Amino acid sequence: MPKVKCPQCGKETEFTGNEFRPFCSERCKLLDLGSWADGDYAVPGDVTSLSSEDLAQLEAALEKKDE
Repeated sequence: MPKVKCPQCGKETEFTGNEFRPFCSERCKLLDLGSWADGDYAVPGDVTSLSSEDLAQLEAALEKKDE
């Protein structure tokens, strides 16, 4: 059976038949989920502001959608 390293702790675990794969345990799975929820895996990006023209276009599109 193939073994893979747990992406959370690095422990080798069996891939086949593992209900928590690719993690080794429920604990590692939940720790990873918590990291996602906390934004630890967020992709950095530039902060931009919408201009009044952008806002007007968005409002017009929403009004058209509601028709």
